[in-house]
Amino acid sequence: MELEESTIDFRPEIDRRAKVPEPLPVRLVAVNHVRLPASAGIEPELDRFYAGLLGFERHGDEGVDSHRIIYHAENLDLVFHVVEGLARREDFRPVGIEVISLAEAELKLIQAELEYTRQRGLVPGQESLLVLDPAGNWVEIVEMRLI
Repeated sequence: MELEESTIDFRPEIDRRAKVPEPLPVRLVAVNHVRLPASAGIEPELDRFYAGLLGFERHGDEGVDSHRIIYHAENLDLVFHVVEGLARREDFRPVGIEVISLAEAELKLIQAELEYTRQRGLVPGQESLLVLDPAGNWVEIVEMRLI
């Protein structure tokens, strides 16, 4: 298929407006920022898990506050308070994380050779993956329900 030559002199205008960034492919299932403990020295593993595997965006400068690591999702922040020694946990409820595709998340967990548990809910089609993050916090990964 060939196009005919244009009869008018058309030159597209460059759009100089600021670009709206694409939303991140991950959301936290929470009503406020989530705060979790982490032991010092596991920052690279947390980066691989949350930024590399799940698609969070790391925020903040390590030089400003070396006792906090912040991962940004589409809606909220996941804040790790880094402590020396063993991290003490208030409870063992999993952090709810929504991803675009549960199948892709499962494939990434398999490729990273991480142990996980596939759970089925009471409602048909409700599935999740339960995994421990490098800091020892439980994470429940579910698929986003787009409206």
